[in-house]
Amino acid sequence: MNNPSNPQLGQLVKIRKGRNADQAAVIVAIVDSRFVYIADGDKRKFDQPKKKNILHLELQPMISNEVVNSLNESGRVTNGKLRYAVHSFLESTNIQAEEKGD
Repeated sequence: MNNPSNPQLGQLVKIRKGRNADQAAVIVAIVDSRFVYIADGDKRKFDQPKKKNILHLELQPMISNEVVNSLNESGRVTNGKLRYAVHSFLESTNIQAEEKGD
């Protein structure tokens, strides 16, 4: 698990504060040690990322390789890849939640 002050590109986050609280998104840019830009490919597109204080985010241990590779190759990532990363993350957390319920 990464420490909270060390967000990485392509890392999934859960939003803890603000209008989009409890939603998931992907880090698409890192501003400095306090701020990152996040997008989910759906309500928040790559071209209009949201600047968030990392204290308002819950960094998840999952990093989307597709997003990282795309950002490294072209400096961009498609909204479809962002949606896919968020969707896979939410599915994996749902599966874990169901398993814990047994």
